[in-house]
Amino acid sequence: MAIFTTKDTKVLVQGITGRDGAFHTKGMMEYGTKVVAGVTPGKGGQEVAGVPVFDTVAQAASKTGADTSVIFVPAAFCMDAMMESCNAGIKLIVCITEGVPANDMLRVISYVKRNELRIIGPNCPGMISTPGVKLGILPGNIGKPGKVGVISRSGTLTYEVVDALTREGMGQSSCIGVGGDTFIGTNFIDCLEAFQADEETDSVVLIGEIGGSDEEMAAEYVKREMKKPVVAFVSGRTAPKGVRMGHAGAIISGSSGTAESKIEALEAAGIPVAESPSQIPGMLKEKLQ
Repeated sequence: MAIFTTKDTKVLVQGITGRDGAFHTKGMMEYGTKVVAGVTPGKGGQEVAGVPVFDTVAQAASKTGADTSVIFVPAAFCMDAMMESCNAGIKLIVCITEGVPANDMLRVISYVKRNELRIIGPNCPGMISTPGVKLGILPGNIGKPGKVGVISRSGTLTYEVVDALTREGMGQSSCIGVGGDTFIGTNFIDCLEAFQADEETDSVVLIGEIGGSDEEMAAEYVKREMKKPVVAFVSGRTAPKGVRMGHAGAIISGSSGTAESKIEALEAAGIPVAESPSQIPGMLKEKLQ
């Protein structure tokens, strides 16, 4: 079983006629995802990889029954794209685009919460559920069906951890890259709640990084609510203070947001923290015994 999606999830791709949208649409379809529509204003009537293109999300959803959107449009237009999907009744929106203005995301997040919708991202690799649903750019060939849930703020570290789990025979139920921006639509706790409720997930890997306080809040939630084993990895142990490191949310201010503070909080909550991603499968096996 998966979280946030089902085997019947129907997907539309906003920005499908662009280079990235077209390329990753094919990858999602090859994985088994039901991509039923694409949206690019002014290009309705075309096709990409056999997928019909519409001018608006409302048209696409009405004609195809799409309930999920994956967004590959430029950052300046992402807020409009997300709001368009919300207004068309799309329940799950995955925004891959990097560089979305913070003020735009604050407006979208406020709207989404009022209307009980869900956005994953922006600036994220998306999510993948085994088998059959891939939303975004996560490589489908490295995973395998199983019972480990994976939540991550980092794209490439997600790939490394999933590959390590698979090599040790530990398949995944769902893998979600929540995004590395300061303001995101779905956070660690949202995913932890979903994995705790998912009968097909028996354990969780949490991949954090410097900046913000999401890991500390996740640690408190795990200590208070989680019944399933959780192990973690936090990148950025050697990052200098006050310097932006990659993601917009990866900024250390004073003693807040350091790898040390996050590791301390996680370990205090009984969550083992690996020193390298390769250690995660072994640590998880110990927790499952």
